[in-house]
Amino acid sequence: MPVHTSRGHGVLWWLLLAFGVLLAIVAGTALWAFQKLEGNIRTDHAATRELEAHAAERPDAGTGEARNILVIGEDWGSGTGNARSDTVLLLHLSGDGERAEALNVPRDLVVDIPGCRTPDGDRSEPRHAQFNWAFQFGGAACTIRTFEQLTDVRVDHHIVVGFEGFADIVDAVGGVEVELAEDEHDPNVGHDLSAGLHRLDGEQALAYVRARVFVGDGSDLNRLLRQQDFLGRVYQKVTTQGTLTNPARLYPLLAAVTSSITADPGLDSLDALADLVADLRAVPDGGITFHTVPTVPHPQRPNRLTLDHPAADDVFADLRADRPLPERA
Repeated sequence: MPVHTSRGHGVLWWLLLAFGVLLAIVAGTALWAFQKLEGNIRTDHAATRELEAHAAERPDAGTGEARNILVIGEDWGSGTGNARSDTVLLLHLSGDGERAEALNVPRDLVVDIPGCRTPDGDRSEPRHAQFNWAFQFGGAACTIRTFEQLTDVRVDHHIVVGFEGFADIVDAVGGVEVELAEDEHDPNVGHDLSAGLHRLDGEQALAYVRARVFVGDGSDLNRLLRQQDFLGRVYQKVTTQGTLTNPARLYPLLAAVTSSITADPGLDSLDALADLVADLRAVPDGGITFHTVPTVPHPQRPNRLTLDHPAADDVFADLRADRPLPERA
């Protein structure tokens, strides 16, 4: 299934890998294994309650068949001691089943974040800050509310993928090879590899995909491209080396994947995820595309972004109307 890639973050590759594996085993796994794996998936009841409390301020759900699923990549490796959303993508499934569009929201986009319920039960103050801070302030519910207020696009479901589980996935497939043209060292994330060919275990792989400041040009985009490349290698290894047909290899992988997923009550089961996979697989060739919210450099904040009007407004309007997103996005 061809995929037009733009600046979609690597975590979606990981999520699609998880979905594909889940679909492969839903019909054939023994009942005890199915129940154990399904029990690994956590349900985000806190976000559900918070969104219900703010139902009056949310965009209308709409009357069509289109669905919007917010995919949040959770990362505890920022050095802040708090989880932030390393990645946020809106997966838009068109009502006619002909399109699946993944819209990346840059984490450095400066937005208005509403007051949110914090993990300790207090409420944060409304802030004008970068988008990925919303998850730190109030988890998935705060990220969803921030996204909806920014775009006026209703989020129907959400999935949080914990990046820490990535190391377990790499170990489950027996490690993944990378070849470096030069030595790489990033003390911020514990990344230290010499030039040449390496088979990375889970811990090394996690440092590799997190490396940024001292690797390449030091940009976030460079890190995202590394993540995409590495996760493509994971996908290739899973699909070409018999993992899907070998229960001894498949079960540890599935255990790692399901243990990394937190979802709302509508997507918190293997059956629900498998149905979503089936919908993605049914999209015609070329119908899955990746896009990024149009942005420009922020005029007052170095290394931060602001919406590019009117291009961003057009993208949000297309989502609300279930129209194909423009190529410029």
